[in-house]
Amino acid sequence: MGLHELEIRNFRLFDHFVFQPDPEAVTVFVSANGTGKTSILEAVYALATASSFRTNSASDMIRNSEGLAEVHGVLFQRERRIGIDLTLTRGVRTTKRMLVNGQKPRSRADLSEALPITIFTPEGVDVVRQGPEHRRTFLTTLLTDVDLTTGDVIERFARVLSQRNALLRALHGERASTSQRAELDVWSNDLAVQGEHLVSVRRHVLEALSPLVEVNYRRLAANDARVALTYQQSWSGSLREALTESEEEDRVRGHTCVGPHRDDIVITLEGRNTRHQASQGEQRSLALALRLGGDQLVRERRGVDPLLLLDDVFSELDPARSDRLLELLPTGQTLVTTASPLPSRLTPAAVVDLTQRRP
Repeated sequence: MGLHELEIRNFRLFDHFVFQPDPEAVTVFVSANGTGKTSILEAVYALATASSFRTNSASDMIRNSEGLAEVHGVLFQRERRIGIDLTLTRGVRTTKRMLVNGQKPRSRADLSEALPITIFTPEGVDVVRQGPEHRRTFLTTLLTDVDLTTGDVIERFARVLSQRNALLRALHGERASTSQRAELDVWSNDLAVQGEHLVSVRRHVLEALSPLVEVNYRRLAANDARVALTYQQSWSGSLREALTESEEEDRVRGHTCVGPHRDDIVITLEGRNTRHQASQGEQRSLALALRLGGDQLVRERRGVDPLLLLDDVFSELDPARSDRLLELLPTGQTLVTTASPLPSRLTPAAVVDLTQRRP
C-alpha cells in the first residue's frame, strides 16, 4: 500500500511536477524556504482530503495567472490500483472536482479509505493552543480515518445543522409563522438526534485516543506527566431541551448556538489546561503526541498504514526531541520536507533537491 506517483499542474509555484516516492520508505524534499517543497505535501494532502492544511481558500492552490490546477495520484492497496484526480477551477467561486477511479466520491470516507494520511506541521501546534474549531477539526478527521462509517454520522449532522441555520437566517430575527414554527421543530428534533449520535461517537474515539496521547507525550518529553483529553459539551441536559432554551437567541443571531459544532476538547497536562497554561515546548510535544496517537489508533482499528507527511517539523525541535520523535514514528511510506540538515538518525530512501528544479 502507498502512493506510487504524484503529478501536479499549475499548483502553487509549479507549472508541472511529477515524482514517484518510495511506497515503503522515506522520501525527503530539500530546498530553501519559499521554493515549493511544502506545496508538494499540500498536493498529497489535497488528494486525501479534498482540502488544504495551509489555507481555507481553494483558489490559493492555483498557480497565479492560471484558471485551473490539477493533482493526480496513483496508489495501490495490495494489488488494487487506485487513481485519484483533483481539479481546481478558478471563478467567482473556486470549484473542486474530485474523482476516485473515475467516480465522484460519495463522502470524505471514500477518500480516507483510499488514502489515509497523518500530517505533522509546525502549525499543527494550533490544535493545542488555538480555539475549539482546531480541536473539532482534528477529531472530525480522526473519526472518519478510524471508522469509515462515521463519515455518514458527520455528514448527516452537518446537513441538518445547515438546514436549521438556513431557516433561522430566513426569519431575520422575527418570530416564526405557524408553518415556519413546524419546520423549525422538525429540524430541531432531527438535530438533537443526529447531534447526540455524533457526540457519542466522538466520546468513544476520544476515550481510546487519550491513553495513546499520554504514552506518546511521555516518550517525547521524557517524563511521566499526566495527560488527559476531556470532551466538553456546549450544553447540559438533553440536546433537544437545550435547543428549546436557546431558540430565542438562535432566532436573533440567525444560527444555532448550542450543539456539537460548538463543543471542545480540553487537553490537560498535570491538571493544567494546556491552551493557556503550558509552555511552547509542552504544547508542541502535545500536538505531536495527538498526531502519533491518532495514527496509532487508525492502524489498530483499520489495519492500514496511513501515509506520513512531515513538513519541516525537525526545525522546531531540539536534537533530543527530534531523536525521540524518530523513535516513535511508525514504519512505512513517509514524505519529509526540510530546509535544514536532517537528524542523523533519519535515513531516507531518496532525497529530492528542489533547488535543482525550476518550479
